[in-house]
Amino acid sequence: MLVVVALAPVARPRLAAADEPIRLWHAYRGEEEAALNEIVADWDGSVDVLALPYDSMANKLGAAIPLGEGPHLFIDSHERLGDYRRRKIIAAVGDALQPSAYGEQTLTAITSDGVYWGVPLSLKCVALYHNPQLWPDVPDTLEGFIDIAEQLEQRGQDGVVALAYEARNPYAHAPILHAFGGQLLTTDGEFGLVGPQAEASLALVRRLLDSGTVPRDADGALVSNLFRGGKAAFAISGPWLAADLDDSIPYEVVLLPDVAQTGTAMRPLVTVETVMLSPFGAVRADVRTLAAHLAAPAAAMLRQRRARSVPARLDVAIPEDDRLLQAFASQAARGVPMSNLAAMRSTWEPARRALRKILATDVDIAEALNEAQHRFDDVRRPPPDARSPSPILGVLGVALMWGAFILVRRVRSETGRLELRRSWTAYRYVAHAVIAVGILVMLPLVVGAATALFAGPPGEVRYVGLANFAEILTARGRPLLSSGSFYLVLIVTVVWTVVNVAFHLGIGLALGLVLSRPLLRMKAVYRVLLIIPWAVPNYVTALAWKGMFHRQFGAITGFITAINDFLGTSIEPISWFSRFSTAFAANVATNVWLGFPFMMVVTIGALTAVPKDVLEAAEVDGATRWQRLWHVTLPIVRPSLMPAVTLGAIWTFNMFNVVFLVSGGDPDGTTDILVSEAYRWAFTREAQYGYAAAYAVLIFVLLAGATRLLSRAANGRGKTAWAKSDRGGEET
Repeated sequence: MLVVVALAPVARPRLAAADEPIRLWHAYRGEEEAALNEIVADWDGSVDVLALPYDSMANKLGAAIPLGEGPHLFIDSHERLGDYRRRKIIAAVGDALQPSAYGEQTLTAITSDGVYWGVPLSLKCVALYHNPQLWPDVPDTLEGFIDIAEQLEQRGQDGVVALAYEARNPYAHAPILHAFGGQLLTTDGEFGLVGPQAEASLALVRRLLDSGTVPRDADGALVSNLFRGGKAAFAISGPWLAADLDDSIPYEVVLLPDVAQTGTAMRPLVTVETVMLSPFGAVRADVRTLAAHLAAPAAAMLRQRRARSVPARLDVAIPEDDRLLQAFASQAARGVPMSNLAAMRSTWEPARRALRKILATDVDIAEALNEAQHRFDDVRRPPPDARSPSPILGVLGVALMWGAFILVRRVRSETGRLELRRSWTAYRYVAHAVIAVGILVMLPLVVGAATALFAGPPGEVRYVGLANFAEILTARGRPLLSSGSFYLVLIVTVVWTVVNVAFHLGIGLALGLVLSRPLLRMKAVYRVLLIIPWAVPNYVTALAWKGMFHRQFGAITGFITAINDFLGTSIEPISWFSRFSTAFAANVATNVWLGFPFMMVVTIGALTAVPKDVLEAAEVDGATRWQRLWHVTLPIVRPSLMPAVTLGAIWTFNMFNVVFLVSGGDPDGTTDILVSEAYRWAFTREAQYGYAAAYAVLIFVLLAGATRLLSRAANGRGKTAWAKSDRGGEET
């Protein structure tokens, strides 16, 4: 609390100078970025343009703008308007917008409470890509792709799918959901992926998957690779897919088909790329002028020609011979603008988990959707009531007074002054280290712990005391071992840590013993090869192993297929992330590959401390090789291995990359560990940083306690061994 109070003056928003360069942030890449830079270059003024990753842009804006830093204007999707409004990081665009240049659908997307909060640039949605070389005609209905899949199989075109799209992605599922009359988010901000319409839409998708019409576990990269590689007759994707295609793949873009079951057309979600103004940017006339320049007809035509973007303006016509843009413009006109309510950001995670669970297992659809609605409601529920900080301030005040009393008492005593004078030189030597550790380590820990005492979404944060800890430890009022509860995730985390460390230690110790044999040839080569998994960044390894575990196109499935072809067996490919056991095994296999080299290196170093004369004496006394290992080698190397085991346990306990990138918590979040659960509360569940900080504090306490217990256990074993050695020497 004292740190937060001390930093409060620094955290005040600074006033932007009227003559400083305009800062513009965006998340464009490729031709879109090139087109934006060309448009900015045509403007008469100084502009600093910064490109950011799309996934991290919202968090960076939320951290920078309240402090008066960050951009004066930025380009983002309109569905984030509600969240940005709640955080108070955007302002009305005022005279930067020319409403008469836009249609009602576009203006609705940027309007909230009767005020315009953005200047539209372009429209984006998904449509149907068609490769006429693989299949000549476009089916009239979605169910027609099932017949195409059967005929492709009859023709012997193995490996070619009829339709490629991200079935597990709520954004890609939305067109089917809309055809059944459903919606992801209702107009009053309630979770919409429930009820008969949602259940019927998912039952149809299950049918598409079971018939082999649509590939399982497909993501955006797989959809792009399948269509680009001539392995998909059709694909549902956006204009970003066209940027990855060249002239070697003949294709056309057409409207999404109807759903025969309802007789209604598939209607995709429409995203409006929008220029938004920060509060300190909106007050500057030149910033508003730049926003209008970015959305001007000339700029829209440049983006249309170079970046292949559908213009949001009505007064910018699309050339009749540009069939790609004509198709996307027609599809956008039939689409559904994405909601700009703040609740929209809370919809994606529960919807995505429900889709993955339903499409990977035989779970009841209604049950899974109801669970998703509960998750949505749990995230959206109001934070705890505000409380007075007086009690904790009083405790801190008493603690500080007691510390000051002890310090003054020691300084006033003759002994204390003498010790201070004697140690003054040492204090000077370590002062810089103390300051550095205090700023880089201790201060973030204190600020993080203080953050855990607050709750509420950004812009509505209030002090709640220990309420976050109470909610976590009481499982937010649900059964203690319910899905996503702290205790269930803790059990998974402990099992995850124990299993991984056991494999790390066992494999590393075995390899270390083998590589330490004096007669082994090419030891240096073996050591280099076995250290490679440790040298490669873990996120690269995690993504590679995730690809290996893909049910349809992974290397393990290819190996199973080769065995079936060679032995004539019929082993089915494994859906690794549909069950906890296999998903957990996939995570463990990846992390063991990453972790055993460390234990191997430590073992090799520890074995150099084993005296050869002791081993020779044991051999002379008739000890077998196993007895020499168990009674001589291991007791000597144990003191060196224990710190490595402790460090490995801490790393594994917090191994976020493997869990997040390999299984992603699937199925249904059951493989999440504490650190990944804390991440989700901070970055995917309405930015509840106080709740995530409380998780971090509990993780710190657990690790500190476990480390202390391991240290005591190691010291206890060491003292026992020395006592036995002393008694043995006395008896001798």
